[in-house]
Amino acid sequence: MVIFKKKYFVIIENTKDLDLSNTKISKKFIIIYRNYQNKHDIHKLTIFRRICKTKRIDFYVANNIYLMKLLKADGLYISAHNKRINLNKFKNSNFEILGSAHNIKELNLKNLQGCKTVIFSRLFQTEYKEKNGHLGIIKFNLLARTRKENLIPLGGIRISNLNKMKLLASEGLVLLSEIKKKPAKIISRLF
Repeated sequence: MVIFKKKYFVIIENTKDLDLSNTKISKKFIIIYRNYQNKHDIHKLTIFRRICKTKRIDFYVANNIYLMKLLKADGLYISAHNKRINLNKFKNSNFEILGSAHNIKELNLKNLQGCKTVIFSRLFQTEYKEKNGHLGIIKFNLLARTRKENLIPLGGIRISNLNKMKLLASEGLVLLSEIKKKPAKIISRLF
């Protein structure tokens, strides 16, 4: 079964995490590059960014304004841990700002930071031991309908529960760990 959403967000930590050679040209695909561990290989990132441009895939950089400008990325992704509010200078620029939040307080902060789209975590139960709790589809839909930001779900989205995404009041979904495990299977189900 194929799942149709307007946007598919994929968070990668390395350009090796996702092979774009077999990906169809799609404006629905958004890649968020988030690497907190290693140094950035600018040469490989530039090549990856060029491939994204040719395939019309939006490319965002997490929490690094310098790298975003260097790669001429489509926008900036602000993690939930980033509390800086002085990002309003990007509101009227060509760069888009995506945010991430885990609760209402962080959602309000992302609104102040100028995020029109916020990735909200956790939709389903995850395997992370240090992270407890999740919203579920009903609570997510209730929250999404009361907010002016566009909420995109993250957390626990697997091949086994992909059919439940039809029930979400969201224009997209975010994949993180599942894209590393089975990228070919999950991408074939999305398009």
